[in-house]
Amino acid sequence: MTTASRAEIGQARRVVVKVGSSSISGDNAGQIDPLVTALAETFGRGAEVILVSSGAIATGMPYLRLDSRPTDLATQQAAAAVGQNLLIYRYQESLARYRIVAGQVLLTAGDLENSTPRKNAERAIEKLLELRILPIVNENDTVATHEIRFGDNDRLASLVATLVGADLLVLLSDVDALYTRPPLEPGAVRIDDVPYGDPLDGVIVGSVGTGIGTGGATTKVAAARHAADAGTGVLLTSTSQVDKALRGEQVGTWFSPKVAAAPSTAQV
Repeated sequence: MTTASRAEIGQARRVVVKVGSSSISGDNAGQIDPLVTALAETFGRGAEVILVSSGAIATGMPYLRLDSRPTDLATQQAAAAVGQNLLIYRYQESLARYRIVAGQVLLTAGDLENSTPRKNAERAIEKLLELRILPIVNENDTVATHEIRFGDNDRLASLVATLVGADLLVLLSDVDALYTRPPLEPGAVRIDDVPYGDPLDGVIVGSVGTGIGTGGATTKVAAARHAADAGTGVLLTSTSQVDKALRGEQVGTWFSPKVAAAPSTAQV
């Protein structure tokens, strides 16, 4: 079913949730447990849940004695190799409270741009969902080069949502909603709903992230539009409000999806 409105979020059968690096690493690593609790609640009502999680590089940085995100590709790959293992362990340790098993799916942009690996990824995720395993998807930073990167996991999440025909995509970050301008600027007004096709005229969307991750409001709006075009409803909110978001409460910014026209019943 297409989740056509915020009121239908609680009935979504296939849900993709994306969380950013800064929300679950460093001082915010403690947000993993409440995030998992919210996912488990949705899983427990019978929905299929896919988590798209950034954070491999950020999680690995302290173990490489790095104070800031590395800029060279080799060090990024090394940090990801260390961090991905730790990140999945932390998720599985938290999921074990609910007797939920995670399945790791690592992708590059090339995997979803070419038909054979794209089909393989779709088949693997579908089988995990069938087996009631919770797929955790991330960019394969250990092997990805600048030429075959998604660039940010907001884009990856929208592509995964489209790949599996998700009813709902929830994009989580450190900001509670989309605003008419960067939220710390004077005069910024929160936007509750974005109707399908709304050009957001007059809205100033910032592109600067936290320095830990690679995304910002610009990438989230682009991802939301991509998913909405494919018929997936999108909610943009903060990680701290994920439980309310997945219950359909009045938080964040809702992007209405394109709704397929009903088939004609006219007689020929």
